[in-house]
Amino acid sequence: MPTGSDWFSTEFRAQFDKQDGAIGRFNLAIFGKTGVGKSTLINAIFGEEVAETGIGAPVTKGSKIYIDRHGHLGIVDTAGLEVGKDDREILSELDKAMKQMRRQPLSDQIHLAWYCVRGMDRRFEEAEADFIRRLDKLGLPVILVLTQVPMRDGRYHPDAIALAEHIRSLGLPIADGRPYLTLAKDDSFTGASAHGLLEVLDASFRVAPEGVELALTTAQTIDQKRKALAAQRDIVLAAGSAATAAAVPIPFSDAAMLVPIQLGLMARIAHIYKIKVERAALMAIATTTAATQGGRAAFSGLIKMVPGAGTVAGGMIGAAVASSFTFALGQAWLVVCQQMASGQFLTGNGNVDTSAVRDAFLNEFRKRMAPIRRR
Repeated sequence: MPTGSDWFSTEFRAQFDKQDGAIGRFNLAIFGKTGVGKSTLINAIFGEEVAETGIGAPVTKGSKIYIDRHGHLGIVDTAGLEVGKDDREILSELDKAMKQMRRQPLSDQIHLAWYCVRGMDRRFEEAEADFIRRLDKLGLPVILVLTQVPMRDGRYHPDAIALAEHIRSLGLPIADGRPYLTLAKDDSFTGASAHGLLEVLDASFRVAPEGVELALTTAQTIDQKRKALAAQRDIVLAAGSAATAAAVPIPFSDAAMLVPIQLGLMARIAHIYKIKVERAALMAIATTTAATQGGRAAFSGLIKMVPGAGTVAGGMIGAAVASSFTFALGQAWLVVCQQMASGQFLTGNGNVDTSAVRDAFLNEFRKRMAPIRRR
């Protein structure tokens, strides 16, 4: 029979896979001429070298449209085809791919396009405007991004402003009717700081189809407030589910029936903060000390800290106790995941310091339980 930690790890991984499917994937097509900084823009907003790893797989059989999958992000590219030279072929392939993909689940469809123009190029060709119009006719929302735009003393370079005004005057079918001016990374030579990235991300949330918001929230790394709000919503929902499960009070010894709800919550928040399953499972085991056969005692040490849970076998867990426990657990786990995502809890060789994880979790858990205990 598996030990408690083995059982727990297996159950957590199952919940992790389940939440992976539930969150889905945000698929972004990015277009623009060679050298405009598409890869730099992608990596700046999604936090990994995702644009450097390859062309991925064809979106459909025989297609020249490829998708490179990175967790909850898909980058759609046209390998071997270049905007400005192969527009007709790109659009034909894209039209064919999108028609086939509409019969597939939302996570397998293309959701949004970024069209990038270098902000200091001082020109925007009619062929580019026509390309954007064609994207719109295919049913693909378009955000136009001016890249590599210098800024000094809070002012954009005049040439970039002039180009943006020219594009605005064309009345193109782009998000908010205007381009977004950006600099994807700090420029150590000029001292200019990155700018405009949050504005592009906000526009993406506004125009992306309903149903991919959580995938986009999970994939991006520059808006931590959105991640925290998404996690808080999940915590509230899980606390409500725990209360429903214990609407008819359950014996303390049967508290394991709440474990799937809590593991699902923990797995979902780990996804939101892009924590890989191996690390997330180690963190979950460390925080809950699931160490007995079959996992029946998982969370038992924690739940005894909840007012009214009782400390002896036979104590009853009601809706209020189950809800309070799940809420406090979720809040503490959220803090631990935020700290892990910021680079804490790792040893010199890159392993997870499980003792530090557990100490941090218990400290946060006790703080969340303290107001409840005083009631």
